[in-house]
Amino acid sequence: MISKNNGSIQKRFIYSIVLTSLILVAEVIGGLVSGSLALLSDAAHVFMDIFALVLSFVALKLAIRPPDDKHSFGWFRLEVVAALINGASLFIISIGIWIEAVKRFQNPVAIKSTEMFVIAVIGLIVNLVVAFILGGHDHDQTGHNHDHGHKKVSEKRNLNVQSAFLHVLGDAISSVGVIVAAVIIHFTKVSWIDPLISILIGVIIFVSAFRVLKRAMHILLEGVPEGLSIMEIKTRMSTIKDVKAVCDLHVWNLGSDQVSLSAHVILDEELETQQSTVMDQLKVLLDEEFHIQHTTIQFETKPCSSGHGGCN
Repeated sequence: MISKNNGSIQKRFIYSIVLTSLILVAEVIGGLVSGSLALLSDAAHVFMDIFALVLSFVALKLAIRPPDDKHSFGWFRLEVVAALINGASLFIISIGIWIEAVKRFQNPVAIKSTEMFVIAVIGLIVNLVVAFILGGHDHDQTGHNHDHGHKKVSEKRNLNVQSAFLHVLGDAISSVGVIVAAVIIHFTKVSWIDPLISILIGVIIFVSAFRVLKRAMHILLEGVPEGLSIMEIKTRMSTIKDVKAVCDLHVWNLGSDQVSLSAHVILDEELETQQSTVMDQLKVLLDEEFHIQHTTIQFETKPCSSGHGGCN
């Protein structure tokens, strides 16, 4: 269940953490020197990006650990807990930025636009480099997918790397906002542009927090993974020869990209001896078409009680 590219992904995270940390140092110093709240707000966003990257990296490291007596599914859910912590922290950061922006509107401060501009440009460049490093994972992942019309399912489900990638892209957008603010302030001397951009950065952070929390809660509530449909999976499983029906079908995430499935499969009584063959066919179908490898399938000869995924 562990990706063959785990080591490569970990290296990408290390590079990203180092580069993003350099941005943080530069923006904090630049924000203090220039007096720009927008730059300091972006620095807060960068700090949360580092936090998210580190948590994702730790989750990848722990995901390698095998299951034990107390954790029969392993440590995959740790990244979901990390996402909850990350999302909650983002909410707090965004609210803090808005409060400081209101204070800055009430008590304007002189802004050194040149220093603000230079630091923001450096931040934007490094953010784009980090986004390229993390985005490169998609090409590695695609090479291991089977072309059965469901390639997008496995790509969408890798939320750990994708969420970190989106964080960095959001940071790049924030840097663009700071650059625009610096240019406007330089030519117009209108200082209220700085807290206005800070508010917009706060909105970006808030939206990112909402997405992270929504995904984490969906996994914790055992929701069907993104891009998958219970009815579609049931229909495809039913196309296997000798399968009369599929009942009590459940699909859920262990972590962000580890999917589990359990189901009762109805066979004719005279075909009970074919269970091994049918099992192999089902496992191949689920792996190749839906990228589901962790399955629990129970064979029955009588329909089970109705329910979600029950027999019709």
